Amino acid sequence: MMLAICLDLEGVLIPEIWINVAERTGISALTRTTRDEPDYDRLMSYRLEILDQNDIKMGDITSTIESMDPMEGATEFLASLESRCPTLILSDTFSQFAKPMMKKLGNPTLLCHTLVIDETGRIEDWEIRYDDHKRKTVESLIEMNYQVIAAGDSYNDTSMLSAASAGILFRPPENVIEEFPQFPVAMDYSGLIDAIESAATDLGELWN
Repeated sequence: MMLAICLDLEGVLIPEIWINVAERTGISALTRTTRDEPDYDRLMSYRLEILDQNDIKMGDITSTIESMDPMEGATEFLASLESRCPTLILSDTFSQFAKPMMKKLGNPTLLCHTLVIDETGRIEDWEIRYDDHKRKTVESLIEMNYQVIAAGDSYNDTSMLSAASAGILFRPPENVIEEFPQFPVAMDYSGLIDAIESAATDLGELWN
């Protein structure tokens, strides 16, 4: 069998986009993320309502994202993984949000959702690529005879971690650690590489 790595994006490789938008706009209600709310549809409905109330358009969000950088060490960490085995980023973000950041990360492979934006720049809706797509992608890779090691930080990553051959939490909040004690926790990229190497060894896969 071959080894593949699946990573979440926000909180693992880049800062949380919505938290940065909240800080830039001064709207503290937008700091709520999947670390706080497990129901993604409820969270997105809540966000779009706040955007409409404050007349925030796609251009406002894009300018915030373009000012952001990957987390310190993320680009090097990702390049190291990609040099060793197939690496996919599985995210519940949107292609319009992620595009400015992908170039800064070296243009890795990203699977995510998309937004519906009207001619004024208002975000009307969102289109989910596939329900629970992170888990489904991992399951599909396993069906293709890959062993999958997955890493994420939030509630919406836990089904992916559970489906993987090995799952790792990266810098998760305490509530996620407490609710999912079965997953090892890494707090920096060095620790995450060590956890991936340990998991690969346990799975009988070469890691060098």
